[in-house]
Amino acid sequence: MTAREVGIPVRDGVTLAATLYLPDPAAGPQPCLLEALPYRKDDLTSSYAPGYEVLRDRFGFAVCRLDLRGTGSSSGDATDEYPPEEQTDLVEVVAWLAGQEWCNGRVGMFGTSYSGFNSLQVACEDAPELGAVFAIYASDDRWTDDVHWRGAALKLVDLVDYCHYMTPMCVLPPVPAVWGEGWAEEWKRRLDTNEPWVLRWLREDRHGAYWQGGSVRLGADGAGYERLTVPTMLVAGWADGYRNNSFRTVAALAAHDVPHRLLAGPWAHADPRTAMPGPRIDLDVEMAAWFDRWLRDGPDDRSYDSHCDVFVRSSTRPEPDLDLHEGRWVRLPSVPPTGPALVDLAGPRSLAVAPDTGTTAWIDCAGHLPWGQSGDQRLDDARSLTWHAEPPEGPVVGQPRVRLRVSADAPTASLSVKLCDVFPDGTSALVARGTVDLAFRDGVHGAPVPLEPGREYDVELDLDACAYAWVPGHRLRVSVAGSDWPNTVAPPAPVTLTVHAGEVELPELVGDFPAPTFTAGAEHSSEEVGDTTWEIRDDVLRRTTYARTHTVSEYDAPYDGRVREDYYGEVSVDRRTFAQHAHAVTTFDLAWPEATVQVRSTMDVAITGTGVEVAIETVATRDAEVVSTRTWQESLPPRVQAEGAETR
Repeated sequence: MTAREVGIPVRDGVTLAATLYLPDPAAGPQPCLLEALPYRKDDLTSSYAPGYEVLRDRFGFAVCRLDLRGTGSSSGDATDEYPPEEQTDLVEVVAWLAGQEWCNGRVGMFGTSYSGFNSLQVACEDAPELGAVFAIYASDDRWTDDVHWRGAALKLVDLVDYCHYMTPMCVLPPVPAVWGEGWAEEWKRRLDTNEPWVLRWLREDRHGAYWQGGSVRLGADGAGYERLTVPTMLVAGWADGYRNNSFRTVAALAAHDVPHRLLAGPWAHADPRTAMPGPRIDLDVEMAAWFDRWLRDGPDDRSYDSHCDVFVRSSTRPEPDLDLHEGRWVRLPSVPPTGPALVDLAGPRSLAVAPDTGTTAWIDCAGHLPWGQSGDQRLDDARSLTWHAEPPEGPVVGQPRVRLRVSADAPTASLSVKLCDVFPDGTSALVARGTVDLAFRDGVHGAPVPLEPGREYDVELDLDACAYAWVPGHRLRVSVAGSDWPNTVAPPAPVTLTVHAGEVELPELVGDFPAPTFTAGAEHSSEEVGDTTWEIRDDVLRRTTYARTHTVSEYDAPYDGRVREDYYGEVSVDRRTFAQHAHAVTTFDLAWPEATVQVRSTMDVAITGTGVEVAIETVATRDAEVVSTRTWQESLPPRVQAEGAETR
């Protein structure tokens, strides 16, 4: 059985490039599983193909891998992530697949991250042939839980990762052997017309219709989870950035009587079969069972839906490349029964904010190499206000809620709260955290309002979803700081933060629950350090802290292709002025018999109290000759002025 290349036409004349992995025709029509990504199926993510073959050969599904419009070898324009046109395309693709003679008329959508997002998005559309979705490490809210903004604060380190590398990726040429005659002309068109997505993401600096588009929690039309009527399974990882599309989402699905299941493990943003940290499981088995149930009329029993299989982590010494996390699995109802365990935060206590506080908890949205996992929190804790308490007897399962009465001596400030597990020797392991730009203290879905210096404000924020149990002899620590750098930007200027009083409400699990069983994955993670660089550096004389990452990979690709990817990113903060800078360089080299091409993009972002300055340059070459150079420059004012008026 071999893969088949097809072009799927949609309403406006665009043709979407797809690869079909079809099972033996003797088995008769089978369900089709669709994964749709902008990450180029025939080179940059050609390594995904063996996974599709497993779904075909081991479980008998037809599989379709699709290049989204304007990416890879699909025609059209790649205007943004998750645009309405993309969702309309996918509804049409689902219908096209269902109508093929080799399909039984039922289609499932699945995928990790981007393809998990659009699986949920299409499940909210009118796609009658879509029978179920399986979304891995995805988000239900693009404003609060994605790679752009967190707690209404700009995610800094993500600027030098996905937010930048999509600029050069979107202007790579189609694969000559797939596109055929005219591939070079199509490449020129992309180079001439494409705009960096990151510019739109920086302009959209508050919640609104833009971020509601593609958000299941609150869509562009104002409707929420009630739009999602398709059986939905969610996979989350406690070491991943998309943890919050878990308990709150399945609770909403349960309230609307939608078949659902949550599988929340210890993993980072990678396949649970090989991810770090373990224990690892074979996720293909779980996915096949889910789609068997809904696309093949499998057993109609509740073992397939309406519950949460959750890994409850327990005290484990932190390491950036931790291979195994201690803990246990439990099977919980859709809304786990919890009672409030309160931790008092007595005040008043003040803190002169250190803008580079947060480096030990540096978790990029991906949470795996080159970024790694959280380390020992003691360095950050020492520059934070801390409170200690005996941990609850039962596990904490859900999103802890923090209530604080705070003031600041400047009109702009941030709040970062961490929940930690303190070992007898002082080691501090991160359990959960949350952050908020205090201009959005009345709610991150609202409008920014500057602080009145010296005035006390009541602030609530939810920490990230977690499932965690402290072991006897350990203590609970709450750390409050004024920065979570480089995960998010530090305040624009020096500030002193005062906590007058507060409490943390922990959702303590009540009751005993059985343990589910899984097919084991790999004994150890497949992550390798190799040539990966991830470092924090202190320039003593310039009082500047740097965080830097660099990774390079080379590999063969289909159609006699060869690929080289080179990612460099650095962010910095001046500890005196709080001025910040992000610098990213991404280079893609693609070689085929027809041509050798390179696209190199450089981005610099300067962030100060007077606003944000962005400069981007993209240079493309063919056979070492420059064929395109484009530059962009943009100045964005601060969201609030020092004197207190909103700038726009």
